[in-house]
Amino acid sequence: MLQNLSVPGSETLEAKPAHLPLAGIKVVEFCHIAMGPTVGLILAELGADVIKVEPLPNGDRTRYLKGHIAGAFGYFNRFKKSVGVDIKTDKGKEIVKRLVENADVVTENFGAGTADRIGIGYDQLSKYNDRLIYCSLKGFLPGPYEDRAGLDELAQIMSGLAYMTGPLGQPLRAGSSIIDIGGGMFGAIGILAAIVQRQVTGKGQKVESALYETAVFFTGQHMAGEAHTGKKALPYPVRERSWPIYETFETADGRSVFIGVTSDKQWQAFCTAFGRQDLLAMPEYKTNELRRDNKEKLRPMVVEIAAGLNAHELIETLAPIGCPVGLAAVPGDLFEDPHLNFEGRMTETTLPGGKKAKLPRLPLKMSDIPTASRPHSHVPEFAENTEEVLSAIGFSSEDIRRLRDESVIQ
Repeated sequence: MLQNLSVPGSETLEAKPAHLPLAGIKVVEFCHIAMGPTVGLILAELGADVIKVEPLPNGDRTRYLKGHIAGAFGYFNRFKKSVGVDIKTDKGKEIVKRLVENADVVTENFGAGTADRIGIGYDQLSKYNDRLIYCSLKGFLPGPYEDRAGLDELAQIMSGLAYMTGPLGQPLRAGSSIIDIGGGMFGAIGILAAIVQRQVTGKGQKVESALYETAVFFTGQHMAGEAHTGKKALPYPVRERSWPIYETFETADGRSVFIGVTSDKQWQAFCTAFGRQDLLAMPEYKTNELRRDNKEKLRPMVVEIAAGLNAHELIETLAPIGCPVGLAAVPGDLFEDPHLNFEGRMTETTLPGGKKAKLPRLPLKMSDIPTASRPHSHVPEFAENTEEVLSAIGFSSEDIRRLRDESVIQ
């Protein structure tokens, strides 16, 4: 466990379990939508106290968005505290100053230049706390594009990731906010590295992560492929496959099951499982490369095998012999997945408004940290923790009442 990471004063807040690696770390979050809140979620899951500062009068607008982003607030803001502060007022800035003096980390994902303009940029806040680690999350890292607005989907389009995902000539974004989440993950990695370095130097630093560079990092494997082969990368729907059996197949009960056969050993196991020694004897299928060259002839045979079994039978035949296989799912299928619910990898979460749902935790297993150490999570209502947080940094009940009357806090 990291030692002596937080500054004096932060211990007055409700402590996370001491066995969590970031217990004692205090994070102040000025973030919305997905990338910034992903950073806070990761740090909170690892034990940090994350205080989400939301604007008046209604808080983070993500709380109320509909359409494809609906539910994002509840997902990315679990395990956090919420305070409502008008940070554009002088008294609001004083609250920010007091929070930062007792913080280890600040995160922000305002538009380019906004944090500096409203007085919460790195140079401004680090004056109050030279141990502060300040994570800025933007559309683009510093450079020719740094002043542009950024979006997850824009980054996928600009990076070529959408080109690689959709049919030829029809770029398609991934079905999840993977660049927001990935950018948040890189931000969290940078923060953790800065925490380690701070133990050596005693000083904080600025960490930056961005959507565009995150998307390009994901596309990098295809850039390397072009460089290696000299051939232009093609989208996945029309790509040249490395393996001849690597797709979904329809089963007798109308389900879709993914089957992958990616080695000669798996091919032998596959044929043996279905009594197809005839396929093993055919020279055109002897190696992976030969099977790939003859995949148009081979595929109908696999289609026939899959169609003769129901999904459960197919999976139970192939999984034990080491062939990658699994049911094609939709999100609603996952709530009761027995593997995901094993050892508390799903946590019951109280969403805004009181609804409950089991949602996935960080996809990590650490030998010294019980996965189910915090089996329940809570998404704070707007400004739910304002009084608690301000009391912890020295504001009296009378101070808090007056600030509320003056519409500085909620």
